[in-house]
Formats: sequence, C-alpha cells, structure tokens
Amino acid sequence: MTIGIIAAMSKEVALLRPLLSNPVESEHDSFTFHCGTIGAHRVIVMQCGIAKVNAAIGTVAMIDNYRPNLIINSGVAGGADKSVRVMDIVVGAQVAYHDVYCGPECEKGAVQGFPLYYQGAKSIIDRIEERDDIKKGLICTGDQFIDTIEQLEVIKNFFPQVLAVDMESAAIAQVCELRHVPFLSFRVISDSPGASPNNTAEYTNFWETAPKHTFEVLRNLLLTL
Repeated sequence: MTIGIIAAMSKEVALLRPLLSNPVESEHDSFTFHCGTIGAHRVIVMQCGIAKVNAAIGTVAMIDNYRPNLIINSGVAGGADKSVRVMDIVVGAQVAYHDVYCGPECEKGAVQGFPLYYQGAKSIIDRIEERDDIKKGLICTGDQFIDTIEQLEVIKNFFPQVLAVDMESAAIAQVCELRHVPFLSFRVISDSPGASPNNTAEYTNFWETAPKHTFEVLRNLLLTL
C-alpha cells in the first residue's frame, strides 16, 4: 500500500520523518516529499503549510505525484472538549468545516455540493487500539487559531460533539472526496482552549515537551494494515 502523510508544519514533519525507514527526499510542485517505508508500506511524508488553501494544494500534489491508496493528515490540534487532554490523540471519525457558510440553502459548515461531514476511513479507524488517551470523534477545521473559550463556544454551538479543532483536516478531506482517496485525520492535542489560563503558552510549551513516542502510535497503526 502507498500511504501519504500530510502535516502542516516543519515541527510536525520533524517528528514524523524518524518513523520512515530508508528515507529519500524528492521535490515536486514546490513541495518536498520524504519517501520511505514503514513495514510493508511505501510512505510519503510532506509539509503542506498551515491552513486550508495550503492543505488543499499540498493534497493535490501528493495525489498527482504519488497516487496514494490512503492519505493521513497528522500533526497537532487544539482540544475542544473537557474529555480531551493535552497529549491525547484524536482520530477523526468525521471532519467538518466550522467556518464555512454558503447561504441559507446549505447547512452551516457545508460547502455547496459536498457533505457536511467527511467520513474518516472506517476500516482503518476500526484497527486503532482502544486507550484512554485515544479518542475517536469529530474534528472541526477553520482558518483560525482557536485560543479562547469564546471562540470555542461559537464552534460548539454548531458542533457540540467536536473533540478537536485544526486548520487543515477538512480541506484535505474535501480533496480526497473529489479524488476518491480514503482519508484519515490523526491529531495530537497540543493545547486546550479554556482549560488553561494561557492557551498560547500551553501550545508553545507543548513543542518543548512533546514526546516523540506519541507519533509511534501512528507508526504502530500502519504496521497493522
């Protein structure tokens, strides 16, 4: 199986690269792709850049150049529920936009002609081990860094079941929907709006303390496929 892993930031890619055996770098369409293996799978890791447009363009480049059988969006996200703690992993059983509105004929969050919820690859999600620090549920995407409880309350007003918020997952999922490629968002919680008096500091400190073994959960998942 060929698996594409897309992350937004160089810090995230730096945590993902060590998972690859026999890594080789390639350049396509202004992106750097780190190609290697995990178990029996060919795996390609790339940095797309932050937010929805970068995520969509990067996903198109990944699909056009490597024809993956599965795309995984991995990296960090903000916690959006009291059940989710920093260092927990949220697996996107569903992803949706929290900042899209296409008019009264569409549901809040839905791009006209597309579903409100993009479904994660169920056959892959079912293989993920059940643990206290792994949650399966809704991830919401928007072009905002959510760092206040007020911002989060606006999102939860429309999506009360949301577990995490990020800036890329739904855009990648929409491209995968168009190109008929299975998709999964797999996110580590770096901060939790409203749970800390200084959410921005919590996010910054995460990069100093984030254990690399957190991304080993992703590697172990791929080894079971």
